[in-house]
Amino acid sequence: MHSPNTNKLTDVQIRRLKAGEKPYKAMDGKGLYLYVPTTGAKIWRYNFRFQGRHKTLTIGPYPEVSLARAREKTMQARQALISGVDPAAQKKAEKEAAKTGSSDNSFGALTLEYLEVHREGLKEGYLKNTFGRVKLHLFPYLAHRPVNEIEPPELLAVLRRIEGQGLLETARRMRTLTSQVFRYAIATGRATRDIAWDLRGALKAPKTKHHPSLTNPKDLRRLLIAIDGYHGTPTVKAALRLAPLVFARPGELRRAEWSELDLAKREWKIPAEKMKMGRPHIVPLSAQAMSIIEDLRTRTGRGRYLFPGPRTAARPITDATLLNGLRSMGFTKDEIVPHGFRSIASTILNEQGYSPDWIERQLAHVPGGVRAAYNYAQYLPERRKMMQEWADYLDGLKKD
Repeated sequence: MHSPNTNKLTDVQIRRLKAGEKPYKAMDGKGLYLYVPTTGAKIWRYNFRFQGRHKTLTIGPYPEVSLARAREKTMQARQALISGVDPAAQKKAEKEAAKTGSSDNSFGALTLEYLEVHREGLKEGYLKNTFGRVKLHLFPYLAHRPVNEIEPPELLAVLRRIEGQGLLETARRMRTLTSQVFRYAIATGRATRDIAWDLRGALKAPKTKHHPSLTNPKDLRRLLIAIDGYHGTPTVKAALRLAPLVFARPGELRRAEWSELDLAKREWKIPAEKMKMGRPHIVPLSAQAMSIIEDLRTRTGRGRYLFPGPRTAARPITDATLLNGLRSMGFTKDEIVPHGFRSIASTILNEQGYSPDWIERQLAHVPGGVRAAYNYAQYLPERRKMMQEWADYLDGLKKD
């Protein structure tokens, strides 16, 4: 395709556009353009990125959709993106809502619409569990209520019903989800206020489940030396050696694929569908991590997974494999589990004075603010430096 004009379009220029031998784009700027197929039709489209993926929103045909209207629609789509909403999925969800005749400003309809808009970036299991909780705990009391009529005391009463069942973590999650639905309603012009935000601190705090971890330097040194001397398979040993260096969850680590590694940039780019929060994630690779990976490439580099299973290369090793590796070295469940490597890094790096923002982003925890939540490259230079210094620190422990 070619672009007949690189400046902003005018109505005169648009009317003069003719069909070519091949389809082409006439660019207006900021992602907006007219797509002109060989039929001579003129269709407004908007290209954008959502959760690291290139996507296209079809706005409508010209002249039915004027130049001014197309720019206005583009601005609305850009505002939706800033609010963490996929404008293409939003358009689809609104069409579906119109087909079913559902009330587009009821809490129930907006919750379903919000989940549909975000379906592409979330795991199916998470969506199923979330919808089950919403249907059980929120919909009986709020589904038919217009969102702009729900007040904080009403929502708090619903959430306290959940608390009364001893489900403190569920109550917290439902408040968070409700807040997301209200922010979505604000972004789409159907509410003016996130009342769930007003309820921060009003619920009982659930007890935090801590994963066992060895944060004492002497105990950590013992663990690292034991891993270096592990007598199991080379693949499992490589996974155990890499675990302290990448801060990844066990499921993310064991399912790592060679196609996700950019060895030239020394990065591991984990796609959204593999991440707990459904957002892509970048892991900077230290020199020590690169050394492990380069050695591993001679063993498993021709397959899909870095850590293929012992029976078939079509599947990765299991979580139990990593757990059993730790147990075989004499470490109990009260000392260390595969997930504990994340706690070790977080605790020690915070103690050493590194920015909590860098640490939380490297742990792939969702930070405050919608824009930050989708900026998976946030603090990347700082994180790259921190990851190398962390690897050097671990090497130093083994030499002490």
